[in-house]
Amino acid sequence: MPSLSVVIPVYNGALSLPELVSRLGEELPKLTDTFELIFVEDDGRDNSWEVIQELVHQHPWIRGFKHMRNYGQHNALLCGIRAARYEVVVTMDDDLQHPPEEIRRLLDKLAEGYDAVYGTPHHEQHGFFRDMASQVTKIALQSAMGVDVARSVSAFRVFRTQLRDAFTNYQSPYVSIDVLLTWGTKRFAAIPVRHDPRKLGISNYTLRKLVTHALNMMTGFSILPLQIASLVGFALTMFGVVVLVYVIGRALIENAAPAGFPFLASTIAVFSGAQLFALGIIGEYLARMHVRIMGQPSSVVREAIEYQPQAEVEQESAV
Repeated sequence: MPSLSVVIPVYNGALSLPELVSRLGEELPKLTDTFELIFVEDDGRDNSWEVIQELVHQHPWIRGFKHMRNYGQHNALLCGIRAARYEVVVTMDDDLQHPPEEIRRLLDKLAEGYDAVYGTPHHEQHGFFRDMASQVTKIALQSAMGVDVARSVSAFRVFRTQLRDAFTNYQSPYVSIDVLLTWGTKRFAAIPVRHDPRKLGISNYTLRKLVTHALNMMTGFSILPLQIASLVGFALTMFGVVVLVYVIGRALIENAAPAGFPFLASTIAVFSGAQLFALGIIGEYLARMHVRIMGQPSSVVREAIEYQPQAEVEQESAV
């Protein structure tokens, strides 16, 4: 098994951290000889940081980071991912809903040749409105990621640490780890895993936060809204042209002046559609500037190899 860096964002999770560390301490040695646990405390309102400090003193394989203020779950994840030392990153929540015992299944799937694997819950353990908001967020994520597995994403994921090279230069405050991973690979997979009900505390993800996250993904990582505007403008223009041809053609056939309202309505449709279409085209150019500002790389190298003369190979082997 590869070496592992487990990254966990923490927000008001003091009650669950000791049990989480205990279960990870039992499971991780079964998976690999080299591992670490990285907590990123996102400036919560409880004593999570004090608990993390105590756990770090007790376990040398634990590291902790504390944010100056609350930046959000994905921003905390990015902080931990950038600090990871080992070959594979495992991300999970701090509320014990992601069983550490399921990490092995994700790693087995990763070993089949994938670069990132999601652990999708068999059944969502949230309320109706939270589940609906989660589905809306995944629809937005589908357009931003552009991969089929987008509807199966979850915070319980494993991926090769090498993928972070694709977003080394990313500095925007609006972060979506799932979208950033697509900058480095399209080899995604998802498998169903056990998803335990929350035992301690309450969920920190509200309906408002989920909707806000969906909007940030749509506007921050996707040009789909601009493309929709272009399509709507083009459709309105075509509709206006058809109506205008009909009105003028009918007037010529009947040898009468064009009807006032239909002529005016078709003219407005043509010009308003043309304006919206033009704005969409301008938006496409702005979107290209937006993508460049994000720092998305033109390419990411998976492996590199070069020719070595046989004499050098033999010399290295001898050493």
